[in-house]
Amino acid sequence: MSPRRARSASSDVADEAIPDAVARNISDILELESQELARTTRAQRWLETVSHGLARPVFPVGLLIFIGAWIGVNVTDADLGIPHFDPPPFAWLTGLLTLVALLVTTIVLIGQGRQSTLAEQRAHLDLQISLLTEQKVTKLIHLLEELRIDLPGVRLREDPHVSELKKPADPAQVASALKELDPTSGTAGGAQDEPRHGERT
Repeated sequence: MSPRRARSASSDVADEAIPDAVARNISDILELESQELARTTRAQRWLETVSHGLARPVFPVGLLIFIGAWIGVNVTDADLGIPHFDPPPFAWLTGLLTLVALLVTTIVLIGQGRQSTLAEQRAHLDLQISLLTEQKVTKLIHLLEELRIDLPGVRLREDPHVSELKKPADPAQVASALKELDPTSGTAGGAQDEPRHGERT
């Protein structure tokens, strides 16, 4: 395909209208994000900006250059006339780096705490939507089964798989089953590890 045709095809895809359902979903997500941003204080936004700046490569590079310059100034020959304000073992530099590490750790932890809260809210929202979807699908299966029974030309037959799908899922029961089957929990296979009655260990 020629470059002109490729550009034409990409422009056609870009000009294609977004479906209404996708547009509504995007609008709802942006609305949720805007509401969350409105609840964020100015101090939190400033700390997040600083945290994003600390995550860039320029910060450690600049810090290393600063440390090298500090050490270089304080170990130069005294004949050059440069005052040694922090001679070895560089007590002021150690204290300054400790303060910087404390501030950076605090800023990162504050940012991670807010991101963790947002992640928990989104996970809770996903769980609620998944449960609602499961309820709708179960209801849809019930309606289809009722329609199948009412249709005179459809042969009645018992499908155990459909019978199981018609039962609504119990989130607590599923969570308990996952916990029992989780090998990291230490409970899965616990009963199998115990010696049977009368069996030598």
